[in-house]
Amino acid sequence: MIQVFIIDDSAVVRQVLTQILNKDPEIEIIGFASDPIFASEKLSSVWPDVFILDVEMPRMDGISFLKKIMSEKPTPVIICSTLAEKESETAVLAMKLGAIDIIEKPKVGLKNFLEESEVLFIDSIKAASASNARIKLHSFQEGDSQFFENHKQAKADFSKISTTDKLIAIGTSTGGTQALEYILTRLNIHCPGIVIVQHMPEKFTEAFANRLNQICEIQVKEAKDRDRIQLGSAYIAPGNKHMEIYLNGAQFHVRVLDGPLINRHRPSVDVLFNSVAKIAGKNAKGIIMTGMGNDGANGLLKMKQTGAFTIAQDETSCVVFGMPKEAILKGAVDTILPLSKIVEEVQYF
Repeated sequence: MIQVFIIDDSAVVRQVLTQILNKDPEIEIIGFASDPIFASEKLSSVWPDVFILDVEMPRMDGISFLKKIMSEKPTPVIICSTLAEKESETAVLAMKLGAIDIIEKPKVGLKNFLEESEVLFIDSIKAASASNARIKLHSFQEGDSQFFENHKQAKADFSKISTTDKLIAIGTSTGGTQALEYILTRLNIHCPGIVIVQHMPEKFTEAFANRLNQICEIQVKEAKDRDRIQLGSAYIAPGNKHMEIYLNGAQFHVRVLDGPLINRHRPSVDVLFNSVAKIAGKNAKGIIMTGMGNDGANGLLKMKQTGAFTIAQDETSCVVFGMPKEAILKGAVDTILPLSKIVEEVQYF
């Protein structure tokens, strides 16, 4: 039985989530509170397997409470937040601090959204409970801050960076924000161009990319349609859009497009990997990292079949080993590596 505690100042959220989650026989709501202060009083006698946490609440905000949890008793946390710009940035900070997943909630039609998102919430809770969160959450913490400061250098202008003839394609989901930060902050501007699908809601991807850009030597941005892929730069697929690559002359470019959900995701890792297999072939490396489900496994196999070198993150460093495991089972993976070795594979391709 997965025990869940809900902290949200919206009575509608607390009530509807309790109703829909109680339908699943594997999930039990053991408590809820309108803010972290009330939650702290109840948590003296019970402790959940997973928290569902809002970020903007009275008396104590979700970020302060998240820091308290992670310092005292690291536990999987799912952020449930609106898409206001300020909250998007706060939610991304929450991912850095160890939150497992982000689920967006609208400002209008909230009750209908929650009811229609029953499968999304249940899947996210089960992924969080099965994660290695209690072991991993401190792997990407503040200890690296001095590393970031020492390696932040003046960045070259995008328009003046040479076009890359090599390409790195990365796909990830649950736990991916911390893993991507670990990798990207350790690269220099001579690395190949990187295209990334991180399962994340619309608007959160822009805030995530902007924060990474502030702490990385390489350029990191949310991908825009027709962006030219350049050395020392990383392009993160925007939430709610698919991303592919194409050739214009001898240069790789990004295509951002609408389309149906693939493997229940948009952006989908398979969409990106399939296009990289078709366009870049042996000039690409494909990397599948931490996440739940099977998105990316088929695309990575196609990349391998067209000559790309393919990598899966190892189970020890994954928050959730689902996506790498599925790719390995399909025979899509050339090698399995920890994050530290993946950094080398990206930088020196």
